[in-house]
Amino acid sequence: MIVVTGGAGFIGSAVISRLNRAGIKDIIVVDSLKSTEKWKNLVGKQYSLYLDKSELMSYLNDLSCEQKVDCIIHMGACSSTTEKDADYLMMNNYRFSIGLAEYAVKNKVRFIYASSAATYGDGNEGFSDDLDRIKLLKPLNMYGYSKQMMDEWVLHNNLQNQVVGIKFFNVFGPNEYHKGDMKSVIYKSYYQILAEGTVRLFKSYKDGYADGEQKRDFVYVKDCIEIIYQLVQNTQINGIYNLGTGKARTWKDLATAVFKAMNREPNIEFVEMPEYLREKYQYYTQADMRNLSETGIELKSTNLEDAVKDYVQNYLMKEDAHL
Repeated sequence: MIVVTGGAGFIGSAVISRLNRAGIKDIIVVDSLKSTEKWKNLVGKQYSLYLDKSELMSYLNDLSCEQKVDCIIHMGACSSTTEKDADYLMMNNYRFSIGLAEYAVKNKVRFIYASSAATYGDGNEGFSDDLDRIKLLKPLNMYGYSKQMMDEWVLHNNLQNQVVGIKFFNVFGPNEYHKGDMKSVIYKSYYQILAEGTVRLFKSYKDGYADGEQKRDFVYVKDCIEIIYQLVQNTQINGIYNLGTGKARTWKDLATAVFKAMNREPNIEFVEMPEYLREKYQYYTQADMRNLSETGIELKSTNLEDAVKDYVQNYLMKEDAHL
């Protein structure tokens, strides 16, 4: 039995798709659907039970010995980097994660949770996931700090050899349509191009970065779920690891790839960045993938242009296509 929190969300629903392809159907999907459209990510998926996240801990505590959970894949969180309700982030991203981790450790259940590259802040401390560097990191927003707190809690309680944390970099791909302003720039660009024939990117406000030359480690969700599946299977691998491509690319590269996938000539405009973002903006991220590579996990990294082409042509252009 595998529990997937955030199971109707972007990465969580993609994980369920990968588990289904492996023949795994005894899955408990946990989420909070409310009035969102993310229920569509569950259509066609095979699972045994859906629970609202408010029901999960009671359900787990009431399980009999014969109903033992084998793995909890904890992808559920508020992922908005602009969320200002710190109490909500503390409860949803930090306290809820601790409760699940404590249950998993106590009951010898495999526990894999989502951290974030937002923990790296402005990158002054680099992007190494060496455990002795985690406490040096200074996130730029409350979302990143909520993830940082969970990573630090794991280390403080000496659980790094019993659980797996994944520091996701800029993940994009199918099943993200419900994420509002947190949808990837690829998704937003596709619809901007359809409507206006152009893509708008933020101007740069930092020396050394021309407009559109800010860089991110963009990683395709299909590559992410292959790695997560390997971590489910290989229970000997524990720790906190980066998950990206290990190669930073510019926003301009990204937008150009969308135009190419749509068979259009690039037409990029640069606009002012909102003032509230200027002091909290990451100009560069690049995952150091050495530690995860050394575990023996097979790292798949789809070329940015190929990944964008697949996403645009096989999903966005088909509108209702899901992974």
